[in-house]
Amino acid sequence: MAGIVVVFDFDKTIIDLDSDNWVIDELGATDLFNRLLPTMPWNSLMDRMMKELHDQGKTINDIEQVLKRVPVIPRVVPAIKAAHALGCDLRIVSDANVFYIETILKHLGIHDCFTEINTNPGYVDEQGKLRILPYHDVHHGCSFNTCPPNMCKGLVIERMQASLAKKGKKRMIYLGDGAGDFCPSSKLKEQDFVMPRKDFPVWKLINDNCDLIRAEIHGWSDGEEQQHVLLQIIKAITIEESQFLSADCCKFQTIPINTVHEALLKALPLP
Repeated sequence: MAGIVVVFDFDKTIIDLDSDNWVIDELGATDLFNRLLPTMPWNSLMDRMMKELHDQGKTINDIEQVLKRVPVIPRVVPAIKAAHALGCDLRIVSDANVFYIETILKHLGIHDCFTEINTNPGYVDEQGKLRILPYHDVHHGCSFNTCPPNMCKGLVIERMQASLAKKGKKRMIYLGDGAGDFCPSSKLKEQDFVMPRKDFPVWKLINDNCDLIRAEIHGWSDGEEQQHVLLQIIKAITIEESQFLSADCCKFQTIPINTVHEALLKALPLP
């Protein structure tokens, strides 16, 4: 499994809603948020909302307690633990922020399953106020209009790919739901897999732009299906690589390509 990297989005892929909206709604700042929403970019708005909440007397502990009761997609935590136990390299690429994500992952007991968390920086300043900053300091210049100005996930995936190639890690599985997950999906290679959440923005974008996607597509609708598809993909890769390893050990053997194809068909459900 050392050659498999599994990359998760966070909101609506691990937890079952948008973490920013959850915090704002639970702390009673929805009306103010809606008034400010048309006036500034989302990332800047969230930083402003943290100031407003602080001025209203809300503490970091209040935010942490809200995050700890966030709804999690059923079966996702066992799926993450299973993939980690199998030796997969698990990472997160998310447009949430590091404070939210780490608080939730630690509460769920799966923080140590991940080797990387790529997201907007967040820290508590000297006044006890949560600050949220953009992942990219300047506009990333991505050609896809689905990427928000503060973060292009496709650039993150390209950086990962360059690093992983040097380490001999060859296969990537990407899971996401939002429009911002289309760009990274387009960066995946033919040997990779993309798992878009069905009937969410990335699902429509992929279906409307299949010519831009080289990875094999396997959708999921809920946690049970996500767990099943993810573990079946890992199983399929294991079958494929074990067959090629066997061929490499026995130079006189040649494995027909249809043998690998049949193994994948048996292990994977139809998209």
